[in-house]
Amino acid sequence: MELTFRQVGADALLVRAADGETVAALYAALLARRDELPAVTEIVPAARTVLLDGLADPARTRQLLTGWQLPPHPPADGPLIEVPTVYDGADLAEVAALWGCTAPEAVRLHCSFEYRVAFCGFAPGFGYLTGLPAPYEVPRRATPRSSVPAGSVALAGPYTGVYPRSSPGGWQLLGRTALPLWDTGREPAALLAPGVRVRFVPLAAGAAGPLAAA
Repeated sequence: MELTFRQVGADALLVRAADGETVAALYAALLARRDELPAVTEIVPAARTVLLDGLADPARTRQLLTGWQLPPHPPADGPLIEVPTVYDGADLAEVAALWGCTAPEAVRLHCSFEYRVAFCGFAPGFGYLTGLPAPYEVPRRATPRSSVPAGSVALAGPYTGVYPRSSPGGWQLLGRTALPLWDTGREPAALLAPGVRVRFVPLAAGAAGPLAAA
Protein backbone atom coordinates (compact mmCIF):
# COMPACT_ATOMS: atom_id res chain seq x y z
CA MET A 1 0.00 0.00 0.00
CA GLU A 2 1.16 3.55 -0.65
CA LEU A 3 0.75 5.73 2.41
CA THR A 4 2.32 9.06 3.24
CA PHE A 5 2.74 10.36 6.77
CA ARG A 6 2.79 13.75 8.38
CA GLN A 7 3.30 14.37 12.07
CA VAL A 8 0.87 16.91 13.46
CA GLY A 9 2.11 18.56 16.64
CA ALA A 10 3.79 16.42 19.26
CA ASP A 11 1.31 13.56 19.49
CA ALA A 12 -0.66 13.13 16.26
CA LEU A 13 0.00 11.51 12.91
CA LEU A 14 -1.88 12.19 9.66
CA VAL A 15 -1.83 9.25 7.24
CA ARG A 16 -2.74 9.98 3.63
CA ALA A 17 -3.90 7.27 1.22
CA ALA A 18 -4.42 7.18 -2.53
CA ASP A 19 -8.19 6.73 -2.43
CA GLY A 20 -11.21 6.31 -0.21
CA GLU A 21 -11.17 2.52 -0.44
CA THR A 22 -7.64 2.41 0.99
CA VAL A 23 -8.71 4.79 3.76
CA ALA A 24 -11.61 2.47 4.64
CA ALA A 25 -9.33 -0.58 4.69
CA LEU A 26 -6.73 1.26 6.78
CA TYR A 27 -9.34 2.48 9.25
CA ALA A 28 -10.77 -1.03 9.67
CA ALA A 29 -7.26 -2.44 10.16
CA LEU A 30 -6.38 0.22 12.73
CA LEU A 31 -9.46 -0.63 14.78
CA ALA A 32 -8.82 -4.38 14.53
CA ARG A 33 -5.11 -4.11 15.33
CA ARG A 34 -5.20 -1.22 17.78
CA ASP A 35 -3.42 -3.30 20.43
CA GLU A 36 -0.36 -3.50 18.18
CA LEU A 37 0.06 0.29 18.18
CA PRO A 38 1.45 2.64 20.78
CA ALA A 39 -1.39 4.12 22.83
CA VAL A 40 -3.71 6.30 20.72
CA THR A 41 -6.69 8.39 21.88
CA GLU A 42 -8.63 8.85 18.62
CA ILE A 43 -8.64 7.39 15.10
CA VAL A 44 -10.51 9.69 12.71
CA PRO A 45 -11.03 8.80 9.02
CA ALA A 46 -11.71 11.37 6.30
CA ALA A 47 -11.97 11.29 2.50
CA ARG A 48 -8.28 10.57 1.85
CA THR A 49 -6.69 10.58 5.31
CA VAL A 50 -6.80 8.99 8.74
CA LEU A 51 -5.76 11.02 11.78
CA LEU A 52 -4.30 9.24 14.79
CA ASP A 53 -4.48 11.65 17.70
CA GLY A 54 -3.12 11.40 21.21
CA LEU A 55 -0.32 9.05 20.17
CA ALA A 56 2.18 7.93 22.75
CA ASP A 57 4.86 7.50 20.05
CA PRO A 58 4.11 8.97 16.57
CA ALA A 59 7.48 7.91 15.14
CA ARG A 60 7.05 4.29 16.23
CA THR A 61 3.47 4.27 14.90
CA ARG A 62 4.66 5.48 11.52
CA GLN A 63 7.29 2.73 11.43
CA LEU A 64 4.71 0.06 12.24
CA LEU A 65 2.16 1.26 9.68
CA THR A 66 4.77 1.36 6.91
CA GLY A 67 5.01 -2.42 7.09
CA TRP A 68 1.29 -3.20 7.23
CA GLN A 69 -0.43 -5.10 4.45
CA LEU A 70 -4.06 -4.16 3.86
CA PRO A 71 -6.81 -6.24 2.24
CA PRO A 72 -7.90 -4.92 -1.19
CA HIS A 73 -11.38 -4.12 0.12
CA PRO A 74 -12.55 -2.98 3.54
CA PRO A 75 -14.66 -5.49 5.47
CA ALA A 76 -18.43 -5.00 5.21
CA ASP A 77 -19.31 -6.37 8.63
CA GLY A 78 -20.47 -3.22 10.42
CA PRO A 79 -23.99 -2.95 11.81
CA LEU A 80 -26.76 -2.38 9.26
CA ILE A 81 -29.14 0.57 9.61
CA GLU A 82 -32.21 0.92 7.42
CA VAL A 83 -33.27 4.45 6.53
CA PRO A 84 -37.00 4.69 5.64
CA THR A 85 -37.20 7.30 2.88
CA VAL A 86 -39.94 9.12 1.02
CA TYR A 87 -38.52 9.80 -2.44
CA ASP A 88 -40.10 13.14 -3.28
CA GLY A 89 -36.99 15.33 -3.37
CA ALA A 90 -36.80 18.50 -5.42
CA ASP A 91 -33.95 17.11 -7.54
CA LEU A 92 -35.21 13.57 -8.10
CA ALA A 93 -36.30 14.24 -11.70
CA GLU A 94 -32.98 15.92 -12.48
CA VAL A 95 -30.99 13.02 -11.02
CA ALA A 96 -33.12 10.54 -12.97
CA ALA A 97 -32.36 12.47 -16.16
CA LEU A 98 -28.63 12.34 -15.40
CA TRP A 99 -28.96 8.60 -14.91
CA GLY A 100 -30.96 8.22 -18.12
CA CYS A 101 -34.01 6.71 -16.45
CA THR A 102 -37.40 7.60 -14.99
CA ALA A 103 -37.85 8.85 -11.43
CA PRO A 104 -39.30 5.51 -10.21
CA GLU A 105 -36.34 3.69 -11.76
CA ALA A 106 -33.95 6.13 -10.04
CA VAL A 107 -35.59 5.34 -6.69
CA ARG A 108 -35.27 1.61 -7.33
CA LEU A 109 -31.61 2.04 -8.25
CA HIS A 110 -30.77 4.14 -5.20
CA CYS A 111 -32.42 1.59 -2.90
CA SER A 112 -30.73 -1.37 -4.56
CA PHE A 113 -27.25 -0.54 -3.26
CA GLU A 114 -25.83 -1.09 0.22
CA TYR A 115 -23.89 1.90 1.48
CA ARG A 116 -21.12 2.25 4.04
CA VAL A 117 -20.25 5.25 6.21
CA ALA A 118 -16.75 6.18 5.08
CA PHE A 119 -16.34 9.14 7.42
CA CYS A 120 -18.33 11.82 9.21
CA GLY A 121 -18.15 15.60 9.02
CA PHE A 122 -19.79 18.80 7.75
CA ALA A 123 -22.31 18.74 10.63
CA PRO A 124 -22.76 16.60 13.76
CA GLY A 125 -24.28 13.29 12.69
CA PHE A 126 -23.60 13.70 8.95
CA GLY A 127 -22.10 10.57 7.42
CA TYR A 128 -20.53 10.39 3.96
CA LEU A 129 -21.88 7.15 2.50
CA THR A 130 -19.98 5.28 -0.20
CA GLY A 131 -21.41 2.48 -2.32
CA LEU A 132 -22.94 4.37 -5.23
CA PRO A 133 -21.29 2.98 -8.40
CA ALA A 134 -19.25 5.46 -10.43
CA PRO A 135 -21.75 5.68 -13.35
CA TYR A 136 -24.31 7.15 -10.94
CA GLU A 137 -22.16 9.91 -9.48
CA VAL A 138 -23.82 13.33 -9.90
CA PRO A 139 -22.40 16.85 -9.56
CA ARG A 140 -23.30 19.24 -6.79
CA ARG A 141 -25.84 21.89 -7.67
CA ALA A 142 -24.36 24.93 -9.41
CA THR A 143 -26.08 27.17 -6.85
CA PRO A 144 -26.34 25.78 -3.30
CA ARG A 145 -29.60 26.17 -1.41
CA SER A 146 -29.57 28.55 1.54
CA SER A 147 -31.51 26.01 3.61
CA VAL A 148 -31.91 22.25 3.24
CA PRO A 149 -34.40 20.68 5.69
CA ALA A 150 -33.24 18.15 8.28
CA GLY A 151 -33.81 14.60 7.12
CA SER A 152 -33.11 15.33 3.46
CA VAL A 153 -31.54 12.40 1.59
CA ALA A 154 -29.12 13.71 -1.00
CA LEU A 155 -26.33 12.92 -3.47
CA ALA A 156 -23.09 14.66 -4.44
CA GLY A 157 -20.24 13.11 -6.39
CA PRO A 158 -19.66 9.55 -5.12
CA TYR A 159 -21.48 10.14 -1.83
CA THR A 160 -24.98 9.77 -0.45
CA GLY A 161 -25.84 11.62 2.76
CA VAL A 162 -28.69 12.56 5.08
CA TYR A 163 -28.80 16.07 6.49
CA PRO A 164 -29.09 15.68 10.29
CA ARG A 165 -30.30 19.27 10.72
CA SER A 166 -31.36 22.20 8.59
CA SER A 167 -28.38 23.87 6.93
CA PRO A 168 -27.19 25.35 3.64
CA GLY A 169 -26.25 22.72 1.09
CA GLY A 170 -25.51 22.06 -2.55
CA TRP A 171 -26.28 18.35 -2.79
CA GLN A 172 -28.98 16.91 -5.06
CA LEU A 173 -32.11 16.17 -3.00
CA LEU A 174 -33.72 12.76 -3.59
CA GLY A 175 -36.11 12.52 -0.65
CA ARG A 176 -36.52 12.69 3.11
CA THR A 177 -36.53 10.57 6.22
CA ALA A 178 -37.92 11.07 9.73
CA LEU A 179 -35.12 8.95 11.22
CA PRO A 180 -33.16 11.11 13.73
CA LEU A 181 -29.51 11.12 12.72
CA TRP A 182 -28.36 13.24 15.67
CA ASP A 183 -29.91 13.08 19.14
CA THR A 184 -28.05 14.46 22.16
CA GLY A 185 -30.31 12.41 24.41
CA ARG A 186 -28.98 9.20 22.83
CA GLU A 187 -25.65 7.47 23.46
CA PRO A 188 -23.95 7.81 21.09
CA ALA A 189 -25.68 10.93 19.78
CA ALA A 190 -24.77 10.14 16.15
CA LEU A 191 -26.69 7.27 14.54
CA LEU A 192 -24.07 6.89 11.80
CA ALA A 193 -20.40 6.16 12.42
CA PRO A 194 -17.56 5.02 10.13
CA GLY A 195 -18.03 1.40 9.10
CA VAL A 196 -21.81 1.34 9.61
CA ARG A 197 -23.74 -0.14 6.66
CA VAL A 198 -26.84 1.66 5.38
CA ARG A 199 -29.78 0.67 3.21
CA PHE A 200 -32.49 3.06 2.06
CA VAL A 201 -36.02 1.69 2.19
CA PRO A 202 -38.66 3.47 0.07
CA LEU A 203 -41.88 4.64 1.76
CA ALA A 204 -45.12 5.92 0.29
CA ALA A 205 -45.44 9.71 0.14
CA GLY A 206 -46.58 11.15 3.44
CA ALA A 207 -45.38 8.18 5.49
CA ALA A 208 -42.29 9.91 6.88
CA GLY A 209 -44.08 12.97 8.22
CA PRO A 210 -42.98 16.58 7.66
CA LEU A 211 -39.32 17.47 7.39
CA ALA A 212 -37.87 18.94 10.56
CA ALA A 213 -36.74 22.55 10.55
CA ALA A 214 -34.21 22.30 13.39
